Amino acid sequence: MTQTRHWTSAGLEQFRDDGKRYEIVAGELFVSTAPTWEHQFAGGEVFVRLWLWSRETGAGRPTNAPGVVFADDDDVIPDVIWTSHGRLAAALGPDGHLHLAPELVVEVVSPGSANARRDRQVKLGLYDRRGVAEYWIVDTQRRQVEVYRRTEAGLSLAATLQHTDSLESPLLPEFRCPVADLFPPTRS
Repeated sequence: MTQTRHWTSAGLEQFRDDGKRYEIVAGELFVSTAPTWEHQFAGGEVFVRLWLWSRETGAGRPTNAPGVVFADDDDVIPDVIWTSHGRLAAALGPDGHLHLAPELVVEVVSPGSANARRDRQVKLGLYDRRGVAEYWIVDTQRRQVEVYRRTEAGLSLAATLQHTDSLESPLLPEFRCPVADLFPPTRS
C-alpha cells in the first residue's frame, strides 16, 4: 500500500524558488508551472477591472496572486482575490498572508486536466469550506467564466458566462465587465 505524504506549509520551505507555484489543499500538494501568456492576460484584466471599480467605490482591494493560508495544510495562491477593507483588516496576518477567506476568489484555469480538476473540484471545495462568498473560474480555452455564489447549501454555480455576456456581481454593486474583454484576441 502506497502512503501519500500529508503536506503542510512548513514543507513548502524545502522547495527552491524555481518559478513554479506550490499549493496545498487538505494536505495534497499541487505544483503548477509558469502560467501561459493567455492565463496572465486574463488574470491581469480581471485585476485591472476590479482595481478600477474598487478605486471608484472605495469598497475594497483586489490583489494578484496573494498567499492565502487557511490552515497549515490549506495554503494556496489564487490568481486574483478581492476583499473589502473591513475583511482585509481581519484577514491579513503579521506574516503578510491572508488567513481568512476573501469575499471573491478568481482562478484562471491553466491547460490540462489536472489543472482543471484542481480549480473546478479541489479549490472549489476548499473555497466553499472556508466561506468564500463568490468564486469565478476564468477559462481561457473555452473563453468563458463560471460564477459560483454562496447559497445556504454553499458555493453553487450561478452562471456560465460566454464571450457575449457581461460579468456582474451582487457582491460588487455596479461592477460590470464584458466577458470578451478578459481574453486576448484569438491567434491566427
